[in-house]
Amino acid sequence: MNKEKLILILLVVLIIGINYPLIDSLLIKTFEDYEKGVVERVIDGDTIVIEGESIRLLGINSPEKGEKYYLEAKEFLEEKILGKEVTIHFGKNKYDKYYRKLGYIYFKNKNINKELISNGLANSYFPTGKDKYYSDFLETWRKCLENNLNLCEKSKERCIVLENWDIENQNVILRNSCFNSVDLNNWSIKDEGRKKYVFGEKILEGGEIIEVGKKDFEKDYVWTTSGDSIFIRDHYGKLVFWDIY
Repeated sequence: MNKEKLILILLVVLIIGINYPLIDSLLIKTFEDYEKGVVERVIDGDTIVIEGESIRLLGINSPEKGEKYYLEAKEFLEEKILGKEVTIHFGKNKYDKYYRKLGYIYFKNKNINKELISNGLANSYFPTGKDKYYSDFLETWRKCLENNLNLCEKSKERCIVLENWDIENQNVILRNSCFNSVDLNNWSIKDEGRKKYVFGEKILEGGEIIEVGKKDFEKDYVWTTSGDSIFIRDHYGKLVFWDIY
């Protein structure tokens, strides 16, 4: 327990008098807020192991194995926190459906989840709803875009524009705004999380449009109605377009 929380509890006790059930609930809540432990293993850019338990870093999504910057994100965590004692601050849900603990990792008073976004090795990701970190993480992502770093690096392609992004019907329309054709092979459209569509061999002629829907993703839905982002990347993995709602 940190000193600030202990002082706060003592002040409450002095104000309201001795109330043992209330004191018990405050103590339980305080202890449940965070844990400390040594990082034993880094699985990838958003999952680590502490004392035998998998921890999924909240508020971010890093590249999967085989994707660009997967290795860089993993190595970033290994360099920063592997073998070090860290503090895990839990969100409103302590576990996910895979029984991994969910938390924000702090080391030397720095939020490591946020550091990954700042270095362009993860994007902000809040699938279960916004929390107190949401605005800060989103602003960090926007600054990363300004710095043009790693996942935030912008494509030099200017012909392909987002004609329409229909959340209700779960589809996207792209248009080639130029006269010359554009090869979309290995371009991708992605949400904040793991849903991703990769184009096969497709030449988009000047002025032509193409529609991509949930059937192309082979999913019941792609973007959540509570809030999500769209990432369109060229065949180099560089960002052609990003937006959020």
